[in-house]
Amino acid sequence: MLWPFNHFRRPRVPARSTIETIYGMIVTQAREPLFYRDLGVPDTVNGRFDLLLMHLWLVLRRLKSVEGGAGLSQALFDHFCIDMDDNLREMGVGDLTVPKRMQAFGEAFYGRTAAYDLALTDSETALAESFCKNILNGQNIDKARQLAVYARVAMEGLARADLAALAKGAWRFPVPQAAGTAA
Repeated sequence: MLWPFNHFRRPRVPARSTIETIYGMIVTQAREPLFYRDLGVPDTVNGRFDLLLMHLWLVLRRLKSVEGGAGLSQALFDHFCIDMDDNLREMGVGDLTVPKRMQAFGEAFYGRTAAYDLALTDSETALAESFCKNILNGQNIDKARQLAVYARVAMEGLARADLAALAKGAWRFPVPQAAGTAA
């Protein structure tokens, strides 16, 4: 028998260790030296942030498309926000400035993810153009094409993973060099 007030219960929150595992995979991949050495991503704070956003977008996009993945997606995004806040404070940003910076991070995240989502519905080159503009500072479209190939390979890999595999972190990002040479 269903209890009539079940819909008033708080939604089940994914385990913190699960979120940390997935977020750790994203951060580790975004720090992969091949992106900076071979694919032209600027090895700067902004370049690293943009690559982190791209990988976060890839995972969140997949989680949102899986039935039951919305809670995990939200928890992962919340963890990202907490991490950005912690990093700002660790860098010495003052308490009064942190909210403004967090707002800028949010605008960057939503702007880029909207651009990437829109690019996926457009031509094959649209994603590369979007990556060129947002990650490579408008330079080197050839490297942006390789980055777009990498992102599509990553999307294919994530598409093969079900919610259980996604939640356990039982999937891997592709090797950037291998994706780049496939172009």
